[in-house]
Amino acid sequence: MKLIIHRGTKEIGGSCVELQSEKARIIIDLGMPLVNDRNERFDNKIIEGKNIAELIENRTLPKIKGLYTGEQRKIDAVLISHPHQDHYGLLRYINHEIPVYLSKGAFALIQASDVFIPVKVNPHNVITFENKESYTIGDIEISPRLVDHSGFDAVAFTIEFEGKKLFYSGDFRGHGRKGVLFDILCKYPEKDVDYLLLEGSMLGRNKCLFTREEAVEDEMACIFKNKSNIAFVFCSSQNIDRIVSIYRAAKRNGQLTVIDLYTAYIMNSVKHISKSLPQYWWNDIKVLFFPHHLKSLLQNGLDIFLDEMADHEISIDNINLNKKNIVMITKDNTFFPKLLNSLADCNGVQAIYSQWEGYLENNNLEESLKQKGIKLEKIHTSGHAPEQDLQRLVDRFKPKYIIPIHTFYPENYKLLFPNYEIKMLDDGEEYVL
Repeated sequence: MKLIIHRGTKEIGGSCVELQSEKARIIIDLGMPLVNDRNERFDNKIIEGKNIAELIENRTLPKIKGLYTGEQRKIDAVLISHPHQDHYGLLRYINHEIPVYLSKGAFALIQASDVFIPVKVNPHNVITFENKESYTIGDIEISPRLVDHSGFDAVAFTIEFEGKKLFYSGDFRGHGRKGVLFDILCKYPEKDVDYLLLEGSMLGRNKCLFTREEAVEDEMACIFKNKSNIAFVFCSSQNIDRIVSIYRAAKRNGQLTVIDLYTAYIMNSVKHISKSLPQYWWNDIKVLFFPHHLKSLLQNGLDIFLDEMADHEISIDNINLNKKNIVMITKDNTFFPKLLNSLADCNGVQAIYSQWEGYLENNNLEESLKQKGIKLEKIHTSGHAPEQDLQRLVDRFKPKYIIPIHTFYPENYKLLFPNYEIKMLDDGEEYVL
């Protein structure tokens, strides 16, 4: 069996791993890069108008023969660990004959996202799986295991071949709302793991502001308790755990949660996975039909959904009348200043930034809020495992070899795991397992 990490040995994002056996070739994740060759933030506009050959040439697409549209198929399957763009964002380019395996929740989120993005992923030949539901591709046996992560319905993969076992961690943590999954993973670890492909996103980063998702909820609840005006919370609508935290913190204080059409649609798309996820028709949730272009996107074949949401719409006028009792989930984009300017006054407005702070480096959100007399609070916890959880997992699995992936600091693995054999690879290097 050959292992090739096409991207991810020395960077976070753009994950892509290939396994080649005598009877099968599979790809695990096919993500959009987060950084370019100069370690600068990747500009998605670079892919506009370019064909597959050009994208391979500029190293956006991994150089994998038989994977892409227009080629003779030589890949037997693509496995997707979770619905974050840096793990699935390049699926649109693959040969439609290749089956794509992913969880039901991941598939639902990708489909929902496609409604709102100009260049659709539009996955074909999709096969969804259940937790621990094993399947075989050629001579490779694969078993997914649900993990705790900010990406919804995320999985790791146990892969068995030729009498050996590889565990691909994907992205995971142990401090989210599904932290019990990490506890289970450690209590009932995979035995006899030969190779552990282990993510290390948090290596080299500052520690989390908040150590657990429950602490995020508690801190927000404290802020909401005595507020005198609206509270804005900036976060990703696809971070389902965070949407739940915000809603619960608002509910604890008798506050109304206001969401936009995008958030309402995303949450509705995954309601079949969990009935406890907040939905637009709940009594303490309202939908703001802003920005207006979101409505036009949903009008294309989703008019029934819009009609249903109309009964739960809230207007800017009603928001101004009830500002003290409203928590609004919003986005840090060009539309937010217009939303802010629509308020009758900004005295006492609360603003919470609840996502990775690195995004703030490329905008002037803090400064624009400051001009209105609004301080931006930062309340966030990472979607990835800190060092102590990486060590806990390794000590329970006891793999023969650890292979760093999804990290900017692979050299740190030798310090973290001094009693284990660390196999450092380069992107594109063929390694015989």
